[in-house]
Amino acid sequence: MAGSDTLEEAPARPTPQPIIKSADMSEEMQKVAIQVATEAMAAENAEEKDIAAYIKKDFDKRYGPTWHAVVGKNYGSYCTHETGNFLYWYMGNIAILLFKAG
Repeated sequence: MAGSDTLEEAPARPTPQPIIKSADMSEEMQKVAIQVATEAMAAENAEEKDIAAYIKKDFDKRYGPTWHAVVGKNYGSYCTHETGNFLYWYMGNIAILLFKAG
């Protein structure tokens, strides 16, 4: 998946349930974010940076620039975001931070 906007389907595997930790985003956008993340995580050999790039590019196309996505297991963050454009959640043991700024 590295450097690609397309996904290579991997064999079906259980999808972790999303756990929302903090949200300043409409329910509809949250559903889209979770669906896009699920698609990215299902790709064969998906790495965290690839998942982040896929989510960011998708949201830039859907909602206009400038979105930022951080995906990983061990990081801290402190960011400023546009009102109504922030979501922080877990998919299994992977944390995802998605926000619009700029």
